[in-house]
Amino acid sequence: MNHTSTEQALPVLDFEAARKRLSTVVSHTPLMLNQNLSRRYQANIFLKREDLQVVRSYKIRGAFNMMSAWPHDVLQRGVVCASAGNHAQGFAYSCAHLQIKGVVFMPSPTPKQKIHQVSMFGDGWIEIRLTGDTFDDCQAAALEYTREHHMTFIPPFEHPLIIEGQGTVGVEILEDLPEVDYIFIPVGGGGLASGISLYMKSHRPQVKLIGAEPEGAPSMLEAFRAGHPVKLDHIDNFVDGAAVRQVGDLTFRICRQLLDDMTLVPEGRICSTILRLYNEEAMVVEPAGALAIAALPDFREQIRGKNVVCIVSGSNNDIDRMQEIKERSLLYEGLKHYFIIRFAQRPGALKEFVNEVLGPNDDIVRFEYMQKHHKETGPALVGIELKDPRDYDVLIERMREKHIQFTELNKDDTLFGFIV
Repeated sequence: MNHTSTEQALPVLDFEAARKRLSTVVSHTPLMLNQNLSRRYQANIFLKREDLQVVRSYKIRGAFNMMSAWPHDVLQRGVVCASAGNHAQGFAYSCAHLQIKGVVFMPSPTPKQKIHQVSMFGDGWIEIRLTGDTFDDCQAAALEYTREHHMTFIPPFEHPLIIEGQGTVGVEILEDLPEVDYIFIPVGGGGLASGISLYMKSHRPQVKLIGAEPEGAPSMLEAFRAGHPVKLDHIDNFVDGAAVRQVGDLTFRICRQLLDDMTLVPEGRICSTILRLYNEEAMVVEPAGALAIAALPDFREQIRGKNVVCIVSGSNNDIDRMQEIKERSLLYEGLKHYFIIRFAQRPGALKEFVNEVLGPNDDIVRFEYMQKHHKETGPALVGIELKDPRDYDVLIERMREKHIQFTELNKDDTLFGFIV
C-alpha cells in the first residue's frame, strides 16, 4: 500500500515494554509448521496459534497492556468496554487479574454462551450490561456511561497501547522465525495488523504483510479506496471477530502505510477452511481465526517456496454455528443448490424428477411446498446436494430437457435470503 511520502508520522511504540507487562498473563504461543498446508501451497506454512491463549484469542494482549500501563489511581475508578466477543473476554480476564472493577456493555441479542464466557473470565470483577440491538448502539451507551462515571474506556483497537499489545504477536513471530517472508493477518478494526506492521517493518523491512478481510465487511479496504475511514452502511456479521463497520483513524494510517497488500476473502471459503482445519488438524477455530489461512489461495504463486505465517487469531466458536458453517461451505464449493421448481400438474411429475432428472450422486436435502393450502399444485423449494460441483451443469441441462420450470436461488441473493 505504502503511501509514506505524504503521510503523517507513525507512533513510536515500545513493544519490549509491552512484552514485559504481558509476561504474567500472555503465553508465547507456538508457531507450528503445518504439513498439509505446506504441501498444498509448496511453501513452509506456519500457524501462529493465538487460539491457544488463556482467553482463546490474541485480544488479551491489547486489553491487558493498556490497563497495566495506565495510572493505578485512574484505574481504581473502574474501566469500561463495549464488545460481544473476544475483546470482552480479554478485558474481563484483565480486570480479574489486576483486581479492577469493569463494566462490559454487550448488545442485547448476544448469545448466552458468550455472556457466560465473559462472566467466567471476569471472576466477579465485572458487571455485564446488555443494551441496544446493534454494536453501534451498545458502544454509544458504553461511552456515555464512561463519561458519566469518570471511568476509563478500553477500546478494541483504536489506541496506541492496544496496538502495542497486539504487536507483541509480531515480536514472538520474529523470535521464532527470523527468516519469515510473508505474514497473513486477519483485519477487523486493524489493531493487530497495525501492531505487527509497526514492529515488523522496523525489524525486518523486507517481510510482506498481507491483510485479510471478510468479503462482507471490507471496512479497511474501503477506507484505503476513500483515503480515510468510512462507515459501511451494511456488513455481514458472520465473521464476527473481524466484522467492523468502521476502522480507526490511527489503525487506518498505519495499515495504509505499512501493509503490502489487502485481500477480501469470501465467507464461504472461510467456512470451508474451518471445516478442513477441524477434519484434518483437529483444530477448532472461529471464522476470524480461519481468515488468514483462507486468504492463501489468492497468493499461491507469490508464496511458493517461502516462509509464510498465518495468524490463527481465535477459537471462540459456538458449536451451534456448525450447521450454518457447513451450509455456507457447501454453497461456496458449488455442492449445494436451491431452486424454486414449478412441477407439472400431472400425476408422477415428482417421481419423474427424482428418477430422470437427478443424477446418481445427487440428493434432495430439502423439499417443501411453498403454499401450505395447495400442496402438490404450488411451487416447491428444493435443495439439492451434489457430490461433485461439475454435476451442476448436467443437472441444469436435464431440467431444461424435461421442460421443468425452475428459478435458481443461489444466484439471487435477495430471494435466497428471503426464502432459504
